[in-house]
Amino acid sequence: MRIGLIAGSGVEDIYDREEPREETVSTEYGEVPVYLLQADEQREVVFLPRHGKGHSIPPHRINYRANIRALADLDCACVLSTNAVGSMNEQMKPGDLVVCDQFLDFTKQRPLTFFDGEDGEVRHVDMSAPYCARLRGIMGDACRAALGEELHSAGTYVCAEGPRFETSAEIAMYRQLGGDVVGMTGVPEVVLAREAGLCYATVCVVSNWAAGITDGAVTHGEVIEIMAQREGDLQCLLRETISRVTQDDCDCQAGFV
Repeated sequence: MRIGLIAGSGVEDIYDREEPREETVSTEYGEVPVYLLQADEQREVVFLPRHGKGHSIPPHRINYRANIRALADLDCACVLSTNAVGSMNEQMKPGDLVVCDQFLDFTKQRPLTFFDGEDGEVRHVDMSAPYCARLRGIMGDACRAALGEELHSAGTYVCAEGPRFETSAEIAMYRQLGGDVVGMTGVPEVVLAREAGLCYATVCVVSNWAAGITDGAVTHGEVIEIMAQREGDLQCLLRETISRVTQDDCDCQAGFV
């Protein structure tokens, strides 16, 4: 069984027993470099660096369709992802882990779907529960087992276009609409995964307070600092989650691609 893992730098070495095997997957949307790692006898991880090698691709220019298509073409049973987020919820503090169950989309210029009508058909997909409940539950159990802590098992992810951080007024609006955390990469990744029939779940690391929540400015440096502090824990959580994933039937898998 193959499990897709979309994340940033520092996650690719969650298994130190061997060097990952690099492959380039050609899709109709472009080429995607991936790295294959053997988790155990039953599970192989397909690691996909979301921002490319050396974290060189900004969030609004990521080829999300190519990434998800590549994981689907490689027969991944499911996709796990990680995100760094700012928090708009005082209960979700910097350093906390959040497994989101809903999202709000405020992106502006990204290709959002595989279903662009070029085949002459109009298709729609249900997004009432965009993140896989089964994978979210596995992540919660894995966090207790691996880290001895509780993560936030639900939360609404607001996806902003980036690459700039949000204004205080935008954050105030997102909070009024029910947003808990804000990031720049969660959408359309989750949408495309559902369209492709892939179970998908993300664990967010709260790296900072969003603009206007505290008096200080939001800086990239604080994001990097918190992510570095939690890098080892995140790897432990992912290893434990991957070891618990099974290839069960799931409503998420009723994709159309």
